[in-house]
Amino acid sequence: MGLREDLERFREVGDQRRQDLKEFIRHGELGGSGPDSIRIPIKIVDLPEFAYDQLDKGGVGQGQGGTPDVGQPVGQPQPGDGDEEGDPGEEGGEHEYYEMDPEEFAQELDEELGLELEPKGKQVVEEVEGDFTELTRAGPNSTLDFEQLFKRGLKRKLAMDFDEEFVREGCKVEGVTPREVFEWAREERILVSQAWVEDAFADVPEDERGTWASFEEMAENVERTTTIQRIRRDGLRDVPFRREDERYRHPEVIEKKEKNVVVVNIRDVSGSMREQKRELVERTFTPLDWYLTGKYDNAEFVYIAHDAEAWEVEREEFFGIRSGGGTKISSAYELAKTVLEEQYPWAEWNRYVFAAGDSENSSNDTTERVIPLMEEIPANLHAYVETQPGGNAINATHAEEVESSLSDQGNVVVAYVKSQEDVTDAIYRILSTEDEE
Repeated sequence: MGLREDLERFREVGDQRRQDLKEFIRHGELGGSGPDSIRIPIKIVDLPEFAYDQLDKGGVGQGQGGTPDVGQPVGQPQPGDGDEEGDPGEEGGEHEYYEMDPEEFAQELDEELGLELEPKGKQVVEEVEGDFTELTRAGPNSTLDFEQLFKRGLKRKLAMDFDEEFVREGCKVEGVTPREVFEWAREERILVSQAWVEDAFADVPEDERGTWASFEEMAENVERTTTIQRIRRDGLRDVPFRREDERYRHPEVIEKKEKNVVVVNIRDVSGSMREQKRELVERTFTPLDWYLTGKYDNAEFVYIAHDAEAWEVEREEFFGIRSGGGTKISSAYELAKTVLEEQYPWAEWNRYVFAAGDSENSSNDTTERVIPLMEEIPANLHAYVETQPGGNAINATHAEEVESSLSDQGNVVVAYVKSQEDVTDAIYRILSTEDEE
């Protein structure tokens, strides 16, 4: 197999892995993974391998006649090696899973869903020196920027340079004084000083005075050259450098900001949240947790469960907890607001507030309490995920009310998950809304 075919197979493996990841989010067993390691079941694909051509018999990767076959694995037993043929094993192998950390998971999900979320740093943790790109007027000689010095000197030369021979000929006009020569030069836009004219006038030999009857006659008979023409003819000489032209390079000071994130996960555990609804919550929230863990330097999570009241729980309890009470979603946002204000100030933390439930809420609680609380809590993103298998119930209006009231806020998104097939679309909708910020 040639290199091009190998590259194609590597691409196929990458595409297959991302497809396996997408399928895992929709239908996989999420409980087998932890917060620091995600185990993705994959289909077994033979990867192309490199083999080395050994000139002598007996080398590794030896094929027939001592030459390895293309794609023959190096240093592994080949068919026919050993004394007898082994029986097929009965135990599953580790190669049926691919383990990735949250950062790699986030990269794969970015690529699969076409996201480009760049987390924002909140708190300066250190200042580091970058490249020597900044310029200052003072510094050690070793950092003197000669290019800047030359450019500034050259710019001055081009601005001040004039055709000295042409002006000297003007000094030979009959009956003129140095002052008249100076005024004529300035009228011709020749940047010459009166002191220079006086020196040049004094140097004109007596037998050359009166050579020209007027400045007009001189200009008609003497060619005036430009600065560029003189540089091409004589080369670049006498560039007027000055101390004020000196610039010294020093490193740019870069503030490194730690990218802190707190994710508040809110879920409804009231009596209406049956098993299938709870599973859709877990299947949506868990990949979001992994994704944001991979994106930020420091990620912390707050888990809030609620029925008619709200309480904080550990992650292990969050997805399995059951209740039988009524529903008051505002109780969860009141608790979230308190936790964020006391422990995660907006100036130092990126904030995500994700809530999920079946959209069933107590009368007027959404419009009178939840929506105002969402507006009061500063966050990168507020998301509500409605998990209502098969469609909306008659009294499932919370998601629609939030969407109609806050859709123009820019940091509020509502997603609808009716089945496992909707999960990746919901995740994309949530994360792409943050990507637009």
